Amino acid sequence: MFWYLLRRRADVWCCIDLDTALPIWARAKLSNQLFVYDAHELFPEVPEVVGRPRVQRIWQWVEDFIVPRTQLRYTVGPSLARLFEQRHAGYPFEVVRNVPVRAAASAQDLGAAQNGQPVAAPGIAFALNTKPQAVATAPVLLYQGVLNVGRGLAQLLAAMPLVPARLVICGEGDCSAELRQQAERLGLLATGQVEFRGYVLPAELRQFTAQATVGIMLLENTGLSYYYSLANKFFDYVQAGVPQLCIDFPEYRALNAQHEVAALVPDLAPATLVAALARLLPGGQPGAYHQQLAANCRRARPEWSWQEEEKVLVGLYQKLLAR
Repeated sequence: MFWYLLRRRADVWCCIDLDTALPIWARAKLSNQLFVYDAHELFPEVPEVVGRPRVQRIWQWVEDFIVPRTQLRYTVGPSLARLFEQRHAGYPFEVVRNVPVRAAASAQDLGAAQNGQPVAAPGIAFALNTKPQAVATAPVLLYQGVLNVGRGLAQLLAAMPLVPARLVICGEGDCSAELRQQAERLGLLATGQVEFRGYVLPAELRQFTAQATVGIMLLENTGLSYYYSLANKFFDYVQAGVPQLCIDFPEYRALNAQHEVAALVPDLAPATLVAALARLLPGGQPGAYHQQLAANCRRARPEWSWQEEEKVLVGLYQKLLAR
C-alpha cells in the first residue's frame, strides 16, 4: 500500500481502521501533510483478534502509535468515541455515523404507497416498505452482512424450527459452511424455511431489504468492539421501513429510546429469540407491535440519513483544512 500511495497526491490522508494506518501515516509524514484516523471499530477488540493475545498486543501498539500522530479522529458512535478518549487522553474523537442516503419520495410515490404498490422512484437509495403486512404469506426475516463468529446466526438457526417465518441470509464469511451444515441438520434447507443467497449486489440487496418483514441485527458480546458497535444494517433496516430484531447493546438501546424501531433482546438464547419474534409476528403474521415499529422507522428516516450526517463530516474537514 505504501508504494502505491507514493504515486498518489492528496492534501489529507485518511486511514480506515488500523490495518491501513501505518502506510498511510508514513505517506502523510513523507509530505508533511494532514493525517486522519477513521475508526470503524475498536480494532484490538474485534472477535478475530481478542482471542489472540500476541496479535492483540500488536494492534494495540499500532493504535497507541497512530492516535497521537493524527490531526483529526472520528468513529461511528458515541460509546466508541468515549472509549477511545479514555484510552488516549487529550485526543478527542468525533462521531460520524454510517447511515444510508435518504431520497425524498414524490407525490406519485406516496400515492402509490397508499394503494399498497411498491415505491420505486429513480435515485432512491433504500425503497421504503409501505406495503400492507397483513397478508397470508410467510413473513420473511432478513440477515444481511458477513457470516462471521459473533453474529448470532447459529442461535437464530436453532430458533427457526419454532418460528413461523422464512429466513433469508445474504452474505458469506468464515462461518458459511458451518451455518449451512447446521441449517441442513435442522431440516431448514429441505423445507425452504432458510435460504442462503450468498453474495448479493447492493441494488438487489436494497430490494430484498424493502420486501422483508423483520431485519436481523444480532451480535454476541465477544469483545468491546461488538458491544459498543453501531452497525450499518441497523440504519439500513430503518431506511427501508423494516422493524428489526436487535441485540440490546448500548448504542442500539440509546437509538431505540429516541425512536423505537427494534425489538431488543437481552441475550441470544433461542428461547429469547423465539419469544421476541412471537411478539413481532403473533400468529405468524405482523401484529400491532410490528406496525408501531414500522411507523417509527418512517419517522426516524429523515433524522437518521446521510443527508444529515454528511454535514458533520464536511464540517470536520472544513475545520481541519482551515487550521
